[in-house]
Amino acid sequence: MEGIFAMDGMGTASGTRRERQREQLLLDTRRAAREMAAAEGIDGLTLAAVARAVGVSPPALYRYFEGRDGLVRALYDDLTAELISTVSAAVERQDVDDLSAQLHAGTLAVFDWSIANRAAFDLLMGSAYPKASRSGGDVPQVIARELGGVFTKPFEGLWRRGGLAFPADGEIPAALRGQLEAYRAQVCPHLPTGVAYLMLTCWRQIYGITCMAAYGHLDYAFGDYRALFDDMIASLLALLGLPVSPALR
Repeated sequence: MEGIFAMDGMGTASGTRRERQREQLLLDTRRAAREMAAAEGIDGLTLAAVARAVGVSPPALYRYFEGRDGLVRALYDDLTAELISTVSAAVERQDVDDLSAQLHAGTLAVFDWSIANRAAFDLLMGSAYPKASRSGGDVPQVIARELGGVFTKPFEGLWRRGGLAFPADGEIPAALRGQLEAYRAQVCPHLPTGVAYLMLTCWRQIYGITCMAAYGHLDYAFGDYRALFDDMIASLLALLGLPVSPALR
């Protein structure tokens, strides 16, 4: 057993230390990338600039990221994970049988996180998104799949309980049906197309008010968008046949 745990010179110790140094470098790099994107936008994010910020040479970062696109994708993944974690936690704090509270809390978490992290929202779902999508991979599907997956659970609960009013396939406009199927395949393939239609109907309103608040489009009138949000969520819950939960009033 001695041979397993003994250190050969500094080999094992150095390996452990190198691994810690590598992990710290990656952590510092991702943190610097986020700060840089927040301050200068995605256009100011380069490997050379981030390398200077963390005190290493650009080639040192090329070992871990496939150029600038790899850095952008790493940042995109980090921000997505943070958003999904925040929203999931908000949903899970609600009573397991209170689907109204789950939908309300999750939507509010998206809204609040987006306003508190405007540059991050811009990259994930705003004007900087097309540049992120050019980093390759499945970026175009990530938010739909991950965020949509969080909301699919309460929608599935409503559907399985019965009483959820949703359109039959033939009632959905033909021009929309094929596109809606592509959306459903990514977000909720096990739910009827009409339920996916309801989810998208809700999301287009949620996305709209979130953009208004994150970009300040109507700040001259709505210095605080919370009242507008509250009005919207009550309307969407009513569309789903749900009252506003006492837990969220």
